[in-house]
Amino acid sequence: MNLLSQRLNALSPSETLAMSQKSSELKAQGIDVINLSVGEPDFDTPTHIKEAAKKAIDDNFSRYSPVAGYPALRNAIVEKMKNENNLDFTPEEITCSNGAKQSVCNVIMAIVDNGDEVIIPAPYWVSYPEMVKLASGVPVIVSAGIEQDFKITADQLEKAITPRTKALILCSPSNPTGAVYSKEELKSLADVLAKYPQITIISDEIYEHINYVGSHESIAQFENVRQQTVIINGVSKAYAMTGWRIGFVAGPQWVIKACNKLQGQYTSGPCSVSQKAAEAAYVGTQDPVETMRKAFEKRRNLIVELAKEIPGFEVNVPQGAFYLFPKCDSYFGKSYNDTTINSAADLAMFLLEVGHVACVGGGAFGAPDCIRMSYATSDDNIVEAMKRIKNALALLQ
Repeated sequence: MNLLSQRLNALSPSETLAMSQKSSELKAQGIDVINLSVGEPDFDTPTHIKEAAKKAIDDNFSRYSPVAGYPALRNAIVEKMKNENNLDFTPEEITCSNGAKQSVCNVIMAIVDNGDEVIIPAPYWVSYPEMVKLASGVPVIVSAGIEQDFKITADQLEKAITPRTKALILCSPSNPTGAVYSKEELKSLADVLAKYPQITIISDEIYEHINYVGSHESIAQFENVRQQTVIINGVSKAYAMTGWRIGFVAGPQWVIKACNKLQGQYTSGPCSVSQKAAEAAYVGTQDPVETMRKAFEKRRNLIVELAKEIPGFEVNVPQGAFYLFPKCDSYFGKSYNDTTINSAADLAMFLLEVGHVACVGGGAFGAPDCIRMSYATSDDNIVEAMKRIKNALALLQ
């Protein structure tokens, strides 16, 4: 007897979390596993942010906060958007939530109805299609392969639009590929979307500061789609604050009001102490952000160089985030002992069990020919991991 809802049965479990769990189980057995499966900075939260959190505890920020977040935090975000993105928002156009993941889901749940279509460029972050399904919507996948640097074109976008299209989810810099849309590329997408004012653009910019091509470009900068665009961001990646769980939505007031109504019924406002820490992140020194970005860029260069030395890997150069997404289908059909590689998921499991390196198969990201590796780990781990991967893959015949 199945007592679960159809809604839950339609969801797929998160493969990134599943691989991380499997990696932890092997580690618990005493096996030395290098985990490249988790999208999480390996740095500590900067000291001034931790100090702000300690002060918040001493100052008794221990009660329910407003659903949308403290005014001081929303004001800090308004200043951040003005100073860093040259975008004008009011505090009423900002709402804070328990991580950018909830922010994305809030917007989708607020605007998507049964049967509405949401365009999702692939490769995509694993949770986007699942969130759309949760809202009874229909994910419409538009694929962009490594030959186009994993970025969709304006022509592809226009062909995917139908009378049922309700939203587009855009992620730049991208998880899982590290692709970054240029200003020109974003403008070409904006010019298409401006013809369809009923389409909401959900622009996930959580990797904004982990970017190796200069300043961040947001699709919200274009006036012809400004009122259609909802920006998602937060403190997790730029400030090494994944566990603090603070994200935000910046967008037209009607969307923000809807998100507040929704959030008011199922989580209320985010953690009070975390909000004070996030406020310090935005108003304090940005030096740690740049220090971490430089470290990630160095690691990017290292992992790309090593991956290019692995026979059968097709590698692009990611321009942001902290992921490498090599094409690996040349190994499909090859075997070692009793194991045959039929998919990227098989390859990821082989690398975990034989090479003791945790990666994630690209099928979970809508790119079944690739695997995702996170290089948010030390240089030594990257060198050792790529050596293990190269040696393990050499066993496949």
